[in-house]
Amino acid sequence: MIKIKDLTVRNFMSVGNQTQAVNFNREQLTLVLGENLDQGGDDSGSRNGTGKTTIINALSYALYGKALTNIRANNLINKTNSKGMLVTLHFEKNGVDYRVERGRGPNLLKFFVDEQEQEMTDESQGDSRKTQEFINDLLDMSHDMFKHIVALNTYTEPFLSMRQNDQRAIIEQLLGITILSEKADALKEKSKQTKDAITEETLKINAIQSANEKIQTTIDSLGRTQRAWLSKKDQDCVKLQKGITELEKVDINAELDAHETLSNWTQHNNAILALKKELSTLEPALVRADNSVKKANKDITDLDDATCYTCGQELHADKKAEISLRKSKELADAIAYQSEITVKVNDVVKGLEEIGDINGKPTTFYDSAKEAYDHRQNVDSLKQALANKENDTDPYQSQIDELNDAAMQDIDWSSVNTLTDYKEHQDFLLKLLTNKDSFIRKKIIDQNLMYLNNRLSYYLDKLGLPHQVVFQNDLAVEITQLGQDLDFDNLSRGERNRLILGMSFAFRDVWESLYQKINLMFIDELIDSGMDTAGVENSLSVLKKMGREGDKNVYLISHKDELVGRVNHVMKVVKENGFTSYENDIDIIE
Repeated sequence: MIKIKDLTVRNFMSVGNQTQAVNFNREQLTLVLGENLDQGGDDSGSRNGTGKTTIINALSYALYGKALTNIRANNLINKTNSKGMLVTLHFEKNGVDYRVERGRGPNLLKFFVDEQEQEMTDESQGDSRKTQEFINDLLDMSHDMFKHIVALNTYTEPFLSMRQNDQRAIIEQLLGITILSEKADALKEKSKQTKDAITEETLKINAIQSANEKIQTTIDSLGRTQRAWLSKKDQDCVKLQKGITELEKVDINAELDAHETLSNWTQHNNAILALKKELSTLEPALVRADNSVKKANKDITDLDDATCYTCGQELHADKKAEISLRKSKELADAIAYQSEITVKVNDVVKGLEEIGDINGKPTTFYDSAKEAYDHRQNVDSLKQALANKENDTDPYQSQIDELNDAAMQDIDWSSVNTLTDYKEHQDFLLKLLTNKDSFIRKKIIDQNLMYLNNRLSYYLDKLGLPHQVVFQNDLAVEITQLGQDLDFDNLSRGERNRLILGMSFAFRDVWESLYQKINLMFIDELIDSGMDTAGVENSLSVLKKMGREGDKNVYLISHKDELVGRVNHVMKVVKENGFTSYENDIDIIE
């Protein structure tokens, strides 16, 4: 049995620096009422916002590291003080005392067994995964199951509103089908050990087999590589020979001779063109020189008969002498120039004669001699490359010859076959545990589902509901009334709340019959809204009986003042100056 003993809270939600404590030592039914003094207290009827739900959020946080409602962890810290949040929960299981201390600002998670702190806790991480796993195993209850059988809250999605897969997950846990998973996990571990043994034996054999296969694989691989290498060698030789053949279509020696002839021809042709160009300039000059000499001679000859152009009289001897002197000088200059031009013409003609006639311009394959020389170099390079390629030595044959000398070893699989048979048997058992259609799974469902449906029928009757709610063999749930199928949303709010209570009570009975009892239950405002007087009366009757006969500490969180006279105990949650305090008769635990 799990017995929740007490809870202390500091700087958690609306609780401030003053540590508040709740001692869960009151059997039967306790009404939790709020009194908000910041809004006038009892006289004003203010019951909201006092921090009643803080109790179950703190309980959830202590056990699971998260609130019951969807509140982020950092938002659980009291907003006024902003640090020093600490929740401590003390509980007992099968005579062993346990204590959880969990907080934030700074992060903290400590776990004690019989007052001895467990070293699995990592305070630097706060929510230590290893510590949380230990707590989960100890409780053997998921957070979702906790919300359905321990701490019922209006903010929790009702089971009947959940998606079918989510419903199935809870029901499978509730009915003990998860036990099959635990046994399957144990069998998986044994199967893993068998598999490891198979692996070990296989490795021994594979060491031999692998050597044999590796040798053959390597030989095959080398053979393929060798064939590829020889093929590429042949291809390269063919390609090189093709290149040589293509280049040798050109008579490169004749081409080089042609380029030498072309060079000489070009040189002579350029000289001829230059001389002819010079001659074309000199010939007109020589004509002009000849004409100048002729004119000067004529002018001198004509001087004897020369007369004055003005009067027509014969020129005076002095004048003739003057003109003759001038004309003689002009003749001398003309003759000198004529002689100079003649010499140049003779030199040019002599040059042309020396060069003589040249044949037509030689033709070549390449535009330049350099290209012809490059061609010859390319032929030589290709021939050298071909010779080198043909002389390449096969690098693989020697390796293949060496590997072919390796010896093969015998292989014995008998031990592996024996272990494999054992492993197949384990896998068969594992399938029985995990397959949803296995007879083991069906047996568990048949046994526990009947009990669940019986308890559900019992509680719905006690709560005054006319509906029938039955879980089918496929774990689907049906709601009917007078033979008509209904949806959960078809029901009134009061009917839905009573159905939530009835299903929670039935879940709890099944859980305690299969796992362990737990002394605590919270009902948070489920009877406050939409439930008529009969519904409230029936709910109170069931809760009182659970507390009286089931040794349960049932806490009913409500706004209804009229319930004060209908319960065994009353606990007040007071809100004053922005902080929550709990009025109870236990000492504050620091």
